Amino acid sequence: MATTSMAGVSVSGFHNHHFASSNSNAATISSWKPVVAVLSNKNKMRVPFELKQGQSRIFHELPSGLSMEVIVQKKKKKNVEGEEEKKSPLVFVHGSYHAAWCWAEHWLPFFSASGFDCYALSLLAQGESDVPDGSVAGTLETHARDIADFVHHKVQSPPILVGHSFGGLIIQYYISSLGSNNLEENTYPKLRGAILVCSVPPSGNSGLVWRYLFTKPIAAFKVTRSLAAKAFQTSLPLCRETFFSATMEDHIVKRYQELMKESSRLPLFDLRKLNASLPVPSAPNCPVDVLVLGAKDDFIVDAEGLNETAKFYSVPPVCVDAVAHDMMLDVSWEKGAKVILSWINGLDK
Repeated sequence: MATTSMAGVSVSGFHNHHFASSNSNAATISSWKPVVAVLSNKNKMRVPFELKQGQSRIFHELPSGLSMEVIVQKKKKKNVEGEEEKKSPLVFVHGSYHAAWCWAEHWLPFFSASGFDCYALSLLAQGESDVPDGSVAGTLETHARDIADFVHHKVQSPPILVGHSFGGLIIQYYISSLGSNNLEENTYPKLRGAILVCSVPPSGNSGLVWRYLFTKPIAAFKVTRSLAAKAFQTSLPLCRETFFSATMEDHIVKRYQELMKESSRLPLFDLRKLNASLPVPSAPNCPVDVLVLGAKDDFIVDAEGLNETAKFYSVPPVCVDAVAHDMMLDVSWEKGAKVILSWINGLDK
C-alpha cells in the first residue's frame, strides 16, 4: 500500500483523537477570516462535569463571535502579610475527545493550591464551547489563535501553556508563530514557558504509524479501532487500554468514558490536510522554555515520538513511569503534576 494511503488510514486510526491536521503553515494572519458563529442553546454536555470547590466556568468571546468555555481556578491566597510571590498563570489545552474538564479533575486543584492561577480551555466544538459553521472545529492556526486571543484579553502576565496530546501540537504551532516575520501584527502574546504532555510530535503521526504497523501490529489495530471507529466509547476495556493504566477501577473509567463521548461535537481538524500542513515550522532560538513530558505506559505516543519532540526543542525528554496517555486523569496523576511543578519552580533559579 502506498505511503500516502497508509498515512491517511492511520491518521484516522490514531487521530480523530490526536493526530489531526490544519491548513498549510504558509497561511498568514492576513489570510485568516472569522468563521460564522453558530450559536446554540444545546452546547451543554449531556454528561455534565460538576465543578469542584474554587472553580468557575466562564465563556470567552472570540473575534468570530463564538464563545469558548474556560474553567478557572485561581490560586489560594496566602494568609501571611507581605508581598505574595508572583507565579506565571497556567493555561491548559486538551486533545481530541477531551475538553476543559480533563484538567479540572485533578491538576487545576493541585496547581492552584501550589500558588498558580489556572485556566483550562475547551477548543471550539468541544466541551461547552460554541460550534463553528462547517464540518470541523478549525485548523492548527485557528485553534492557536483562539488560545492567543484568550491569553491577550484575559491573562495579565505571560503564561505557561500546558498542552496534552494534540493540544501539545497546537502549542507547538503557537511557539513557532512567536516573532514570525510572516505575521502582519503581533497576534501571539509572549509566553513564560510551554509544557508538552504526551504530545503529538512536530512531524505528526507518520513515524508513529509505520513503527506501530511493523513492530506492534496488534496495538496498531486496537488504536485504529479505538479512535477511528470510536470503539473506546462503547468498550470499557479498550477505553482503559487506550487512555489509562490497567489498575484504574471500572467506575472511574466509565465516568471518563461518558465525558469523552460528550466532549467533541465536531472533529478538531480535517484529517486529510495533516500531511500537507506538517511538520510544524522550526523555531530557531526558541523564545520560550519547553518541557517535553511523556508517559512510560503511553499506548498512543511512543518513546521515539517523545524523543522527536524533545530533539526538536533541544531539551532532554522526561518520561514518567507507571503512567498512561491521559497523565492528568490517570491513577497516579500526581506523578506528572509534581514533575511539572518542579520544572516550573526551577525556571527562575
